[in-house]
Amino acid sequence: MKKINHVFQYFIIPKLFKMINSNEALEDIRYYYQLRGCNSIKTSDFHRFKHLMKYYPEFVFIFQWRTGLLNTRLKRLFNYPNYQCKIFKSTKIEGGLSCFHPFATVINAKSIGQNFEFRNGLTIGNKNNDNSLLPTIGDNVTVGANVCIIGNISIGNNVVIGAGSVVVKDVPDDVVVAGNPAKVIKRLVE
Repeated sequence: MKKINHVFQYFIIPKLFKMINSNEALEDIRYYYQLRGCNSIKTSDFHRFKHLMKYYPEFVFIFQWRTGLLNTRLKRLFNYPNYQCKIFKSTKIEGGLSCFHPFATVINAKSIGQNFEFRNGLTIGNKNNDNSLLPTIGDNVTVGANVCIIGNISIGNNVVIGAGSVVVKDVPDDVVVAGNPAKVIKRLVE
């Protein structure tokens, strides 16, 4: 086991890091590291990447999705849980994607902005099996567990969506929404 860990750490991780050719993937690394409270430690993106690949299986899932490794044989290199999480290839997600326990998650949106953070049981999708009726999500959106975001709606910037919410109408910027159907319960900026 020690030999496998050595190979993974010193040969495979550097090769995987070289595969990163997008700003979004680098932003994912920086945002994920910041969320874990490690931002005060000054390290290179490579050392952050190595730490995240070794200790955060949720980040490995995001990296595999970003690089297209999710459905390849290289996936077997990572002895991590099968999250049963699906992010449609047609969904454009900016950098800073972060997930916590992405079990039972389906994401099918027109676009998602920077610093999107979600938890388990998230469903983002179309209405009436019509792929033109997909949500658009802004920057700095945090989504709680077991949330449904359905239809041709727009979610603004700096929004927090409470756990268990069902969002079927547009959400303005700078608010907290919760409930079924979701309603604004608090303004973040006065």
